[in-house]
Amino acid sequence: MSRLNIPEGQGLEAHRMWMLAPHMGTAMHAMSEAVYEKSSLGIREREVARMRIAQLNQCVVCLNTRAASAMAQGLTDELYNSVQNYHENPAFTLRERLAAEYAERFAVDHTDIDDALWARLQGQFTDTELLELTVTIGFCIGMGRAFHVLDVAKDFDVLWSREPKPEAV
Repeated sequence: MSRLNIPEGQGLEAHRMWMLAPHMGTAMHAMSEAVYEKSSLGIREREVARMRIAQLNQCVVCLNTRAASAMAQGLTDELYNSVQNYHENPAFTLRERLAAEYAERFAVDHTDIDDALWARLQGQFTDTELLELTVTIGFCIGMGRAFHVLDVAKDFDVLWSREPKPEAV
C-alpha cells in the first residue's frame, strides 16, 4: 500500500499515482519515452544497468520489470536476477559489465567515478551512448528511489517495460 492516497481505478498503482500531479506524470512520461524508446543503447546494456540500480535501490516495481526484447536476446530471468555478479559472469558482454559497473558506482558513490572508469567506458561507448547511459542511470536511480520511498505497490506479476522504437535501434 502506497504512502500516498492514490486514486482508485484501473491500471497499476505506479501509473495511477500520476493522477495526483498530472503535470509531473506528463514530464515523467516524456522522460520515460526518451530513456526506454528512443535511446541508441543496446537493450541488454540498458537493462543490465537498470536492474543493477533496481537491486541497489530495492525497488520492487523495478526489480519485477522486464524488457521482452532483452529476454529475446538472452537476458533470462536468471541473468536479470544475478546482475550483481556482473564482474564474474561471462554471460554478460564487456559493454554490459561496464554499464553495470557504471550504474553501481553512480548509485553508490558518484564521486568515485574516476578518469580510469571513464576511459574504459569511452573505449566501448560513443559519447552519445555515454550521455544516454548517464541520463538513463540518473532517471532509474531517481524513480526507483521515489517508488521505494512512496511504497508504490508491486500490483503485477511482471511489468513489461517500454521497448525501443524501430528507428532508435
